[in-house]
Amino acid sequence: MSKPSSSWVSRLFQMCATSLALVACTWGQAQAQAPWPTKPVRIVVPFTAAGTTDILARALAPELQRVFGQPFVVDNKPGAGGNLGAAEVAKAPADGHTLLMGTVGTHAINPALYPKMPYDHVKDFAPVTLVAGVPNVLVVNPAFAQKYSIQSVSDLIKVAKSQPGRLNFASSGNGTSIHLSGELFKTMTGTFMVHFPYRGSGPALMDLMGGNTDLMFDNLPSSMVHIKSGKLKALAVTSAQRSSALPDVPTVAEAGGSALASYEASSWFGLLAPAGTPADIVARLQQETAKALSSPAIKERLVSQGAIPSGNTPAEFAKLIEQETKKWAAVVKASGAKVEDRKSTRLNSSHVSESR
Repeated sequence: MSKPSSSWVSRLFQMCATSLALVACTWGQAQAQAPWPTKPVRIVVPFTAAGTTDILARALAPELQRVFGQPFVVDNKPGAGGNLGAAEVAKAPADGHTLLMGTVGTHAINPALYPKMPYDHVKDFAPVTLVAGVPNVLVVNPAFAQKYSIQSVSDLIKVAKSQPGRLNFASSGNGTSIHLSGELFKTMTGTFMVHFPYRGSGPALMDLMGGNTDLMFDNLPSSMVHIKSGKLKALAVTSAQRSSALPDVPTVAEAGGSALASYEASSWFGLLAPAGTPADIVARLQQETAKALSSPAIKERLVSQGAIPSGNTPAEFAKLIEQETKKWAAVVKASGAKVEDRKSTRLNSSHVSESR
């Protein structure tokens, strides 16, 4: 029996290699086109319920659930200025079933404020899309405002300067834009007010309305209902322009005199996935989120609360994070803001989680 020629053996090997390549390619395509999601998707909100981060996540969840055919469940994981919830998502499987509603705090401010972070805000995440930008609003307890005859930002500054350390301001947590808005205000006006961080806007607002704290630079959407009901008094918004949701309320720059002429401190919120999440899943999430945010019902709902819907691309969102990281690092340095752990003796509320 004659031996097969070397050319025939070579052709046989080539045929086998080609077949294997086709099988691998087909398998790879099948994997890339595998159905997603195959189970409920969790949107981690790193703050308590009733704050703006929570409001935006709960506005989006039903829309995404309707499109993708699986439950999108909002899971509140507050603590450490949003770091605890964000760290949990950073360590989650990169399969598209765990998402983060990140904020300017978790992805721009905290890296400059905390000496040690439990995650890398760039390397550990895949940006999906910016959901919305919102101004903060300087709100005060009406009884406090009446007691000290505070009708404007200028009035507030006068009281703060006449009684250093007497006034206090609440925030949704160390490192949030709500916290840094207050620190920036203090720096630019040369005033001193005590900061009381909570685990979210919800409990902070409860204490503010209850008279346990004096004022707050809250995200506008979470304060809007209380402003309209008269439970809070709005003195100014922190954005460069007035908000269409509160057109009669001036900006801090307008109302604060020359010392605050350049004051501006807004917040933003966006969806992120763990780093390594397949690009096609990220793209589908961005596309459907953008569609939901542009729908008349959702858009009108968010705008009426003071939010400005976005839905930009992952690349655009990544660029925003880069720019905002640099901006807020400068603000943290200039303000001297620090994360402290000193217990408060003035508040006896069960809502306070991290006192200053």
